[in-house]
Amino acid sequence: MEASTKTQRELEMIERQIEQLQSVAGENQEARTRLQKLQEQVSTLRQQLHSHMDAWQKTELARHAQRPYTLDYIERVFTDWSEIHGDRFFGDDPALICGIARFHGKEVVVLGHQKGRDIKTRVYRNFGQANPEGYRKSLRVMKFAEKFNRPIFTFIDTPGAYPGLGAEERGQAEAIARSLREMARLKVPIITTITGEGGSGGALAIAVADRILMLENTVYSVISPEGCASIMWRDSTKRDVAAQALRITPKDLMQLGCIDEIISEPPGGAHSDHDAAAMLLNQALQKHFEELQKLPAQQLTENRYQKFRKMAQYFTEE
Repeated sequence: MEASTKTQRELEMIERQIEQLQSVAGENQEARTRLQKLQEQVSTLRQQLHSHMDAWQKTELARHAQRPYTLDYIERVFTDWSEIHGDRFFGDDPALICGIARFHGKEVVVLGHQKGRDIKTRVYRNFGQANPEGYRKSLRVMKFAEKFNRPIFTFIDTPGAYPGLGAEERGQAEAIARSLREMARLKVPIITTITGEGGSGGALAIAVADRILMLENTVYSVISPEGCASIMWRDSTKRDVAAQALRITPKDLMQLGCIDEIISEPPGGAHSDHDAAAMLLNQALQKHFEELQKLPAQQLTENRYQKFRKMAQYFTEE
């Protein structure tokens, strides 16, 4: 932890030097050469920093305010995006967006959590925490996808479903449970990507998929590290210990059989280069999309069922 903190401080210092040089470099060849060397040093330090990050540090990076959100990826990976609003029961939920689009020319459905970048949009998006109407809207759109044989892409970045009184009164648990059940039965390909933090049932509600992918600096867990620490030790400051015990990183989840691929991020993380992050994501999505397109509907649903049955199995020697 101390070595990582030292590397982070060194990285921040060099980045400040780069900002200063960029403002004065101009046509000065000596300054430009120095700038290039500093940028190479930053790239090396970022790689060192990311290779030694523990589970809590990955959690912090997954929550970085400048990481790309669902709409950022839609803008860069899909075309002809058209958003769909409302659950035809209560209202619309800006925390969970849904719509139709094209992926490499093929008609698809896209849905995912959306956070905000400033106070106003964060409040509007409810910090990415969906209400029951969000999950009912997403299920309505997924049923539409099945009816018209459109593959489904879901993107997860939420601390969890909204736990407020109104959400509970409107049937939060029922909405999530119904989404889990119906997604398991859908006869179209489903690809889920965790792009930030995947928290509890709020994430799983749109993650019963044929392929589950995670960007390398993301987390996926039944509870937040702070929540776990508060329950287990009555002390939320032990969040780093809880994060390690929960096994929430992509590497851990790959070993447990909970995910299918870890997608690399650009140096410094997805927040440092949205375009590069989208390009890497696009390549992974295209590969899995082409594989799933070849499977008949009955095999898709059977494979999906077996996939979730086999997750996190343990065998002991007699």
